[in-house]
Amino acid sequence: MEELEYSRLLACMKRAAAGEELTIGFFGGSITQGSLASSDTLTYAYQVYKWWCDTFKDAVFHYVNGGIGGTTSHFGVSRAYEDVLMYQPDVVVVDFSVNDDADEFFQETYEGVIRKLLSFRTKPAVLVLNNVFYDTGENAQQFHNAVADYYHVPHVSILDSVYQRMKAGEFTREELTSDGLHPNDKGHGLLAQEIIKYLEQVKQRAEAAGAGGVPDKNLLPEILPEPLTANAYEGAERLTIRNCTPELNGFRADTGEKMGHLDFFKNGWIGRRKGDRISFEVECSCIAVQYRKTVRKPSPVAKLVLDGREEESVLLDGNFEEDWGDCLYLEKILHHGKQGKHLVEIEVVQAEETDKEPFYLLSLIIS
Repeated sequence: MEELEYSRLLACMKRAAAGEELTIGFFGGSITQGSLASSDTLTYAYQVYKWWCDTFKDAVFHYVNGGIGGTTSHFGVSRAYEDVLMYQPDVVVVDFSVNDDADEFFQETYEGVIRKLLSFRTKPAVLVLNNVFYDTGENAQQFHNAVADYYHVPHVSILDSVYQRMKAGEFTREELTSDGLHPNDKGHGLLAQEIIKYLEQVKQRAEAAGAGGVPDKNLLPEILPEPLTANAYEGAERLTIRNCTPELNGFRADTGEKMGHLDFFKNGWIGRRKGDRISFEVECSCIAVQYRKTVRKPSPVAKLVLDGREEESVLLDGNFEEDWGDCLYLEKILHHGKQGKHLVEIEVVQAEETDKEPFYLLSLIIS
């Protein structure tokens, strides 16, 4: 255990032992959100939060869960402030290891998340969690942990711990998860145990060092090193009706009030008829479009044209072929393109009276 790796956690534990008030945050996808746990209090996130409460009884703790099912670090870097950082957390556990593909693109978007968390004004202690597909052992931890190691951020791997115990016959796959990915109550408990095991090791270090040997947060390094990747996504911005007024020709702004971060399909734009159009003028070098793919088929299909290049248009099909629910689908349009002004035009090209849902455009994500 490297000292730089756990120094921010040590500082938080010192504050907790002194009876201060701290906020414990969690950021990730459906497992972080709590999918397949039978109650909110049995999720791994809440159990880890409860460890802080039970361990430092004189302190006051607040719980923030910024998990959204089916989302990657590409979406995460654009929503980090509104779903976690605006609560000014002291600790953040982050996991996108089963939603991100194991490749360099998602390593770059993940680095954006880590840098955004580490550089926030509260200088939170960040802990990386690597969940796993229990049927295959796949995840993105090779790429994610390279980022974590570069920034001296600790990581806890379920692939290297719980999954290996399952492979050795200590549990069956069905004891931990019904679908090969999302943990049940026992699975969430084992996830929590692995994180708590690490936190207990840090706490023992703190106790061994004594109060005078534990650093205060403001003594820790303030300036991050140069990025490991091209890092085009750290400053990603999500454009919705709250901060953007595109030109509407048939599309309309959704007037429904958003009720919390899990009220997904709000603050966007709606197209119902063939020929409905919406256009954005943006300044950036990376663009992604986020729209709803729905299980309530049929739904319209739209076409996106970037900078008037009709021959390179992209179809945005609102019909979802999976059956687990509607998806906040995020499609990459421009990656490491020319920095400057770009025109994004979206037009509904297929729509019928029998459509059960309209085409729902959630956002553009630019950086």
